[in-house]
Amino acid sequence: MKKLRVIAGAIAASLPALALAGYDVNIPAPKTPISMQIYGLHMEILWVCLAIFVVVFGVMFYSLFAHRKSKGAVAANFHENHLVEVIWTLIPFVILAVIAFPATRTVLAMKDASNPDMTIKVTAYQWKWQYDYLNDGVKLYATLSTPRDQIGSPEEHGKITNEHYLLETDNNVVVPVGKKIRLLITANDVIHGWYVPQLGVNQYGIPGFIKDTWFQANEAGIYRGQCSQICGKEHGYMPIVVEAKSPEDYAAWVKEQKAKQAEAAQPADKVSMADTTAR
Repeated sequence: MKKLRVIAGAIAASLPALALAGYDVNIPAPKTPISMQIYGLHMEILWVCLAIFVVVFGVMFYSLFAHRKSKGAVAANFHENHLVEVIWTLIPFVILAVIAFPATRTVLAMKDASNPDMTIKVTAYQWKWQYDYLNDGVKLYATLSTPRDQIGSPEEHGKITNEHYLLETDNNVVVPVGKKIRLLITANDVIHGWYVPQLGVNQYGIPGFIKDTWFQANEAGIYRGQCSQICGKEHGYMPIVVEAKSPEDYAAWVKEQKAKQAEAAQPADKVSMADTTAR
């Protein structure tokens, strides 16, 4: 009894800490039509698996309890039961058929990148991303912006207060809200994976191949992801940040990026003109 009281006291003492602990172990909240379908499919199959678990283990534990040796139960001796075999073959078949229909519908929708409003070519490198906006003439690179002195130093990790540690970039992928964005994804060196869970996108980038996918952000905001393939020693330092803006704000961003690109190219033109004049 004394041991039980000690255990009960320890559990009671730990309840406040348990109440403060995070229990959000589900996939991130969906923000696009495809990710909503994926999330719904995930939850439906989860409940089906839970029902199977309850039924199977319920029957098993009931059988162990009701037909235990201490009650004088005697094991039946039979070789085959065709009815039971038919039942346990049909039930899994029906369950899989019911799951297959929405799963196939979701996969087909994920692959339908036709009629996009805009196209972005994504090229993966070790360890950065290149984005070419084929419709708007904008080109940018995105690399990790977390300070290097915070990485790989265990004694410093306890001091980090940035909630987006290793999930921040120097340039975000900016897209307009409500537009269908087609991505053409490839890689320059090894296999990478462009993965943003809230957008419902996880597409490999393979050298020599171009794979396409799409998403449509229905809410303005910032969505974060990472490379999903083990692409080298700095695989964990290759984040993706997508920023969805209103069409007006997106148009202003495009104008700003074009101005920056023109300004970056201007010094070279001036030097070239100066050399020509001197000659």
